[in-house]
Amino acid sequence: MSAAETIRLDRKHLWHPFTANSAWMDESFQPVSIVAGEGSWLIDAAGRRYLDGNSSIWTNLHGHRHPRLDEAVRSQLGKIAHSSFLGLTHEPAARLAQELLAFAQPGPASALNRVFFSDDGSTAMEAGLKMIVQSFAQTGQPQRIRFVSPAGAYHGDTVGAMSLGPSDHFHRRYQPLLFSSRRVMAPFCYRCRFNRAQPEKADARSYRQCNFECATQAEEAIAETGKDLAAWVLEPRVQGAAGMVMHPEGYAQRTCAAARQAGARILLDEVLTAFGRTGPAMSFHAEGIAPDVIALAKGLSGGYLPLAATLVSEEIFRAFDGPAENTFFHGHSYTANALGCAVARASLALLQDPAEQKRRADLAQNLRELSQDFWKHPQVGDVRQEGTILAVEIVAARATRRPFPATERRGARICQTAREFGLLTRPIGDVLILMPPYSTTANELQQMVEALRKALAKELPA
Repeated sequence: MSAAETIRLDRKHLWHPFTANSAWMDESFQPVSIVAGEGSWLIDAAGRRYLDGNSSIWTNLHGHRHPRLDEAVRSQLGKIAHSSFLGLTHEPAARLAQELLAFAQPGPASALNRVFFSDDGSTAMEAGLKMIVQSFAQTGQPQRIRFVSPAGAYHGDTVGAMSLGPSDHFHRRYQPLLFSSRRVMAPFCYRCRFNRAQPEKADARSYRQCNFECATQAEEAIAETGKDLAAWVLEPRVQGAAGMVMHPEGYAQRTCAAARQAGARILLDEVLTAFGRTGPAMSFHAEGIAPDVIALAKGLSGGYLPLAATLVSEEIFRAFDGPAENTFFHGHSYTANALGCAVARASLALLQDPAEQKRRADLAQNLRELSQDFWKHPQVGDVRQEGTILAVEIVAARATRRPFPATERRGARICQTAREFGLLTRPIGDVLILMPPYSTTANELQQMVEALRKALAKELPA
């Protein structure tokens, strides 16, 4: 089928996520029809190659068609692709659970001991919040139904996940359906009203001047919620959909300690940040905290198949012992899909390979060095990085941090133009993002950065 026919059928029958109808249906806009992938590249129907600058919406860890991941799928496909997990089990799920818990443990004192499989980040978070609420109800604390999290938090689009991280932009139409949760100020140094520092050509976290008011306000909100608090909910180190808001060192540690003091649970959303994305195996390892529940998805299967996991403490699991009415009545038809579990095991093995760990560290260091070139453009306000995640925030005025009007969609225009230079990526508002697959070579990374710089210069001439 030709690319033109694919696009014609698409516009006639398909509905794309997070995509405005007006833009997609505009005949002047030509979608890219992807037919193949190879390492860090995506290939369209015309044979043109594009660098995958956002790892296929933050999912693809090791590159496309990785031989070890391909073989894991083929091997499992020769046995069975899927069977129900209700009252049945299978080896790929059992082994993956064991290996995943070992990978995620912050230390020997960790309480994490159970894995509940689902299919995406929203469902992993939805399961986690329900587990927490029901476990408290079944252990004599039914009043613990409140959740606290930073402003701008985004945890998915199911009703519970939306309630934990309501977004005015994404979720305002659904407000009547959501339960109430409490927001505290986001730990966003670049746009913090307490940060007295003047803008510099550096990550705002490195020159902030404040009294860590963001952590203090979170601690106060957690304490005030007190015995009604079910959980402190946090995307550790990086709030993805908020615009790659990167937290100052110590924020997660202080706020999680406050939740523990209040007798509440710690629910971490590591859907984006896990599996080495911010440097350590799991993002929360850098802060030395011990969560009760962790939601995982995106990179869990290396970007191959929809698979998610909710890691839970044994204490929470045991709260469901007893009579049949204590059962966790929650599940998914494709829970613990055997193909997904098999390829996830192969991905975990790659993540722990010393050669691959060095490759990832080199990629992060090269990205740090190359990213300094963005400061040459006068309308770059902040360049921030965690591991292999880079965010470049563009502004109308660097000296005052004044943003562009949202209606101008500057970030979207820049990323659209980047396609002309062989790069596919997607912004969050006016935050340009590069999140390369770990397979990306030094030369490919340089091409990614150069393509984004050229697009920035073309759309915002200095």
